[in-house]
Amino acid sequence: MNRPTLDRPSSADVSEPIDLESWRTSAKNFENEIAKAVVGQERAIRLMTIAVFARGHVLLEGDVGVGKTTLLRSVARALGGAYERIEGTIDLMPSDMIYHTFLNEEGKPRVDPGPVLRHGSDLSVFFFNEINRARPQVHSLLLRLMAERSITAFNKEYFFPNLLVFADRNRIEREETFELPAAARDRFLMEVGISSPTSETARRDLLFETKFHDVDALIASLKDGVIDHLRLNALAKVIQNSIIVSPALEKYVLDLWTAIREPAKAGISVPNVDVGRLVAGGASPRGMSYLIRAARVEAWLSGRDMVVPEDIREIFNECMAHRIFLAPVYELRREEIVRNLISGVFAKVPAP
Repeated sequence: MNRPTLDRPSSADVSEPIDLESWRTSAKNFENEIAKAVVGQERAIRLMTIAVFARGHVLLEGDVGVGKTTLLRSVARALGGAYERIEGTIDLMPSDMIYHTFLNEEGKPRVDPGPVLRHGSDLSVFFFNEINRARPQVHSLLLRLMAERSITAFNKEYFFPNLLVFADRNRIEREETFELPAAARDRFLMEVGISSPTSETARRDLLFETKFHDVDALIASLKDGVIDHLRLNALAKVIQNSIIVSPALEKYVLDLWTAIREPAKAGISVPNVDVGRLVAGGASPRGMSYLIRAARVEAWLSGRDMVVPEDIREIFNECMAHRIFLAPVYELRREEIVRNLISGVFAKVPAP
């Protein structure tokens, strides 16, 4: 039986000073590299970039064939480091992520590391394709991996300090699928919706440019490791400590938080909805802290050293919509209602 032997990894060398201006240029190069493979999705690329530099996990959802997997693979390629992928299926078990067993050439049983353990602490991106096809038991293990960047296996704890989890979800098919529990969804920094591009140029390229027809070759053509992923944790800390949030903006965010949790008291109305019983929960302290983390990165990418209300509004829906839990009677209209609720909150809460 072969088992991986991993120790707690040492921190990456961060002795070299962090130059935020130089790193901003690297971030732009990162976005440009992804755009070579993913056309007509500029906003999605920006959101993924924010998540990478905020060190947050991302869930993509959208129709079939709109490029979710291509986007995630492109980000993983440009990010660099060890990459693993697993396909969500109804028969997938948690152990399949940790190890797999087989008979070797001599007919003897063998245990090899699964996708989570194969690269040890060097694992940079773990991509879970069609996550809602996997069982809740698998979601539980993934939750531990996302929350703590560690798992326990073979009576030992394994650590993944540089890990980001990317996943996509097929929202069209309902047969043999399992909805993610609230705790698992809350671990994603963002949920990003992907739709078909509206630009005529982008649509024409996707249909008639042959390079977009071979996704494997397209991904392979991208530069591997545009940025130094081993320094991202240190960079993220510098960004969070360097980008200022003013007292006026703090009050604005706190007012948004109150309004999103208690829309009726804030005087917000949503068409054909009893706002007083609309919100069952959500918008937790953790979720709001993720919002500020992402807003600081958005401000940094925009060349500012201070967060402004536009930074909050720019990423609010992707950071907060999946953390707003509605009364069951309204869940079937969730997308429309949450969009109107957020619009009402922004209209009601004055920006500084």
